[in-house]
Amino acid sequence: MARRNYNEDNGPKGLKVEVRNGDFNYALRKFKKKVADDGILQELRQREFYEKPSIKKAKAKKAGRARWLKKLSKMDQDLGHVPNRKRK
Repeated sequence: MARRNYNEDNGPKGLKVEVRNGDFNYALRKFKKKVADDGILQELRQREFYEKPSIKKAKAKKAGRARWLKKLSKMDQDLGHVPNRKRK
């Protein structure tokens, strides 16, 4: 027997935005904001083409390094000095 997953409200899944007083532009802005917050477009772009696991790993490592350098830069600014660190 096949199992089916249902929402609690048994309605369609996904993002919803209500158009109030015929203000479609406002609803469209809200919808775009929800899509951006959920990261739907970013995920779509990532899944558009196959990416080898080694490349995924390299990108993740590069992103982690960028986050770390950004954190170090912020700490340096908070302390008010620039340490003698080699930067690329």
